[in-house]
Amino acid sequence: MKNNLASLLDQLEHYIPKNEFVDLQVSQSTVGWQIEHSLLTINGIITVIQNSDPIKFRRNSSIMKWMILATKKIPRGKAKAPKVVVPKEFVTLADLEQHLAKARNAITTLELISKDHFFTHPYFGDLKKKQTILFLEIHTHHHLKIIRDIVRTAN
Repeated sequence: MKNNLASLLDQLEHYIPKNEFVDLQVSQSTVGWQIEHSLLTINGIITVIQNSDPIKFRRNSSIMKWMILATKKIPRGKAKAPKVVVPKEFVTLADLEQHLAKARNAITTLELISKDHFFTHPYFGDLKKKQTILFLEIHTHHHLKIIRDIVRTAN
């Protein structure tokens, strides 16, 4: 699973030089915002899952969770990012490189975490490690699609 996330990070890195591209018909935010949001999400979630107490895991059902995890697609414009993963107004190349390096280390660390550790998603509830990794892959891919659409029209 690490390889999927590592590959997605490589794809995000590819778009860093285009961080200032924007297309308001695709998104109100820049490519840099999309990249930083993705990296903040990966880094934040992995930190939370590392510090989770498996005993506190609560099984739950959510139709939205199962639809997104099953289809591996997040509908555009339907959810609002929690403040903790909203990038600051101006994203610099240095910020993106720093977050990328941290994310590469984080996914390596994720390999060492037990399968019973979990992350509490604001809409889905508790997700164990395997589901958390799947969510991170789906989420990152979702933002890569937005990035590709912005770049395609901005060229």
